[in-house]
Amino acid sequence: MKKVKKGISPMDAALGYLTSKPRTALETELYLDTCQFGDYEIYSTMERLKELGYINDKAYAENFIISRLNTKPVSRRKLYEQLKSHKLSADIIDDALLAVTDEVEYQNALAVAEKFYNMFDKYEKAEQKQRTIKRLVSRGYGYETVKRCISEIAGNCDDFSEADMADCGEDDDV
Repeated sequence: MKKVKKGISPMDAALGYLTSKPRTALETELYLDTCQFGDYEIYSTMERLKELGYINDKAYAENFIISRLNTKPVSRRKLYEQLKSHKLSADIIDDALLAVTDEVEYQNALAVAEKFYNMFDKYEKAEQKQRTIKRLVSRGYGYETVKRCISEIAGNCDDFSEADMADCGEDDDV
């Protein structure tokens, strides 16, 4: 339960919450609820915030995707999971993800693959390839995309299978 300074309005509390970073409507609504404002106050505040353009879940999702792909590219699957964690509806997420075409997905995966393949150049080729695959898998890229990227940067990929990806596990620390 969040304690709010006596006499602060729901609008002031919401604006303070929104100041640090963009938030979704549900995140903001849940925050106001933890501040112990009444249902009517929360509803009125949320409607006014939307009216003023301070909360727009569609724009939030679109900006999130652009920002994420420019800073640390991940797959559509990972983006979906990340947006879902921000309490967005599946419809809003699906609409925003339309911007991530198959070609955009592949180019992002290839950039990640090249980065890590070059980073791991001190290892033997098989280890270098396996570590690169692990990074691609950790960012949510699927088998076909991973295989295509590895083929392009490392050459022959005939010995690569979906089992190789399963062995990678999840490790998104880099």
